[in-house]
Amino acid sequence: MAGAKISIIGAGSAVFSLRLVGDLCKTPGLSQSKVTLMDIDEQRLESVYIIAQKYAEEIGADVVFEKTRDLDCAIADTDFVINTAMVGGHGYLEKVRQISEKHGYYRGIEAQEFNMVSDYYTFSNYNQLKLFVEIARKIEELSPNAWYIQAANPLFEGVTLVTRLVPIKAVGFCHGHYALNEIIEALELNPAEVDWQVAGFNHAIWLNRFRYQGRDAYPLLEKWIKEKAQSWSPKNPFNDQLAPVAIDMYRFYGVMPIGDTVRNTTWRHHRDLSTKKRWYGAPWGGADSELGWSWYQESLRKITEGMKTVAKLIKENPGWKLQNLKNHGNKESAEQRFMAELERILDPERKSGEQHIPFIDALLNDNKARFVINIPNEGIIPEIPANVVVEVPAIVDKSGIHPEKITPPLPARVIKYYLYPRMMRMEMALEAFLTGDVRIFKELLYRDPRTKSDEQVESVIEEILSLPENAEMRRHFLK
Repeated sequence: MAGAKISIIGAGSAVFSLRLVGDLCKTPGLSQSKVTLMDIDEQRLESVYIIAQKYAEEIGADVVFEKTRDLDCAIADTDFVINTAMVGGHGYLEKVRQISEKHGYYRGIEAQEFNMVSDYYTFSNYNQLKLFVEIARKIEELSPNAWYIQAANPLFEGVTLVTRLVPIKAVGFCHGHYALNEIIEALELNPAEVDWQVAGFNHAIWLNRFRYQGRDAYPLLEKWIKEKAQSWSPKNPFNDQLAPVAIDMYRFYGVMPIGDTVRNTTWRHHRDLSTKKRWYGAPWGGADSELGWSWYQESLRKITEGMKTVAKLIKENPGWKLQNLKNHGNKESAEQRFMAELERILDPERKSGEQHIPFIDALLNDNKARFVINIPNEGIIPEIPANVVVEVPAIVDKSGIHPEKITPPLPARVIKYYLYPRMMRMEMALEAFLTGDVRIFKELLYRDPRTKSDEQVESVIEEILSLPENAEMRRHFLK
């Protein structure tokens, strides 16, 4: 069959976009697809475009790429829109964090119980939420039959907002559930014999079912905790699935938190750097400490620099092969950092693990597959309202999305003490965004244990709203 028309918004996100490109080029059923790469950063867009074309050429993929900085052009007459854009980039997030810390909010006002992930801004991210709605509205107008696939954060708020406001087909994907593989590997289990299920919200999923060879596998985890947990140490700031914090959460809630859920805990685990190191491991104290996030930002910087350098080399030397670039630069160079990621993408025998392209293939070509997907609840988790987006396993084929029955159900403690509070913060963020009622913004901070006075709340909000890029947000909240 003819391929799909796919648009990637925010395509300058180098590694993520090229993972999608690699998956697409390795999917026979999507041959003859046309991919529109869209980004407002011209240099980064050009770099991804050059490398994507070169990649497709080298492996002989029948995929056509085009680039644009115009959102309408990207969305018009398309079948799938994948949104990975972050308005203002990490630079904006850091501005808000620095203002927040100046006013006494360690790691920023967006660092809240059950939402500690460092780029998951929900209240001060007005421009990001506005973009989500803008893209959805343009899909409704220009490509009403297209799927909107959300990849950018805040995914929980974003997909819930879009599905409530705009009558289009919309889903969200995250790769956090793959952290389960770390548990499977540590317990030395055969992955093919593990029966698992996760459920909850994005960055708030729990291992409700964990069976091995037909039996409950939680006793195997208990054995590992007793015999080996004390010797655990992180390989990098994001390596936390078996950290002391995850075990502490398991002890309270009765099931294991999975993926980014481990980062989204209470202030007990996040009060300061020394606390973070205790629970997430030294030397970084997890991904969301000042040390861990600096590590991540530096990695992104080097990868982006490497992408630009590689694109320049290809442009100046059209005969070069991507495979031949492996030995270019020294071991610690930006190019080599980027090439380490690119090597994984180049591997013809494996895909990236991102779910977006396999999802498209399942829908178009009836290649039935299992996904962990973000969709409106509609009875999947009975205790959660139907119009709240949940992250659950589902089978996808040509006839659509078929969520699994969540069995066994999530423990009451997970529902009442974790998902309900997280859902409440989501509802506050969306109501503040939709109504412009600044009192909701303030109420969030009045409840924050870092707040010492009403004046502190007023001053931090005032300074954030005074940022030049927040002019529209300021008018919205102070109208």
